[in-house]
Amino acid sequence: MPSSNSAPAVARVPGPAATAGRSAGSWTRLPTWSRRAIVLVVLIGIWQAYASLSGVSPFVFAGPWDVAVAWAGGWADGEMAVSTLTTLRLLGTGMAIGIVLTVLLTVLAATTTIGNDALQLVSSMINPLPSVAILPLAMLWFGLTDTALIFVTANAVLWPMTVNVSMGLRTTPATLVMVGRNLGLRGWRLTRDVMMPAALPHAISGLKTGWAFGWRTIIAAELVFGTAGTDGGLGFFINNARYYARTPDVFAGLVTIALIGIALDLVFGLVERHTVTRWGMKEGT
Repeated sequence: MPSSNSAPAVARVPGPAATAGRSAGSWTRLPTWSRRAIVLVVLIGIWQAYASLSGVSPFVFAGPWDVAVAWAGGWADGEMAVSTLTTLRLLGTGMAIGIVLTVLLTVLAATTTIGNDALQLVSSMINPLPSVAILPLAMLWFGLTDTALIFVTANAVLWPMTVNVSMGLRTTPATLVMVGRNLGLRGWRLTRDVMMPAALPHAISGLKTGWAFGWRTIIAAELVFGTAGTDGGLGFFINNARYYARTPDVFAGLVTIALIGIALDLVFGLVERHTVTRWGMKEGT
């Protein structure tokens, strides 16, 4: 028989903090792709709601459906494909030149004092300069050619990459350097076999930063420059659509830029997982 002094059991109701913790835990347990897909759907929903409910004129703002139709039509007739491939070709060429120059400059800076002094001085002067600001000079030097666009793109990607890679070389653990020297490595061999692998996280970070700078520069340069040779890039496509008041096409060009950015971010993430993370070079791994 229960005691008369026993208190009745009281059900515990989880507080707001516990409920929020479970919600956050449920969200984090979802796969990364599904979380980002949900965020994307929410953003598209907000976009559609604004286009439908705000009363904004279709002349200045296009909804997701109109943009999707314009995007599909641009790829179907080949105009968007030609513009995208033109921009990617110029960006790829500029990136390749920038990577080669980055390796040369950072190795020279890592192996010689004069090279280090020269790189620090030049990068501090040119890195803050917007690359599109030298487009008028590039047009004077190279004319209305692809070379002018490649020149400003290579300049845009070069300095962020050199800053990151040189930082990685300078912060190589002293223990690794001493081990390399004990094995008889000096100069270029020490840089190649010890310092450059140790600087890989900084190199990938510099590559991501460099491509972002180059991507913005090539689009801005095409907006100003216009066509590159016989074809126009995405910047020209957007500006041309604006000129003829094809607002959905303007948005379609911007969506293409965003999709390429997402794709390249996935590529960089894959490279990081198979190198930096896999080799235990990333904090927290």
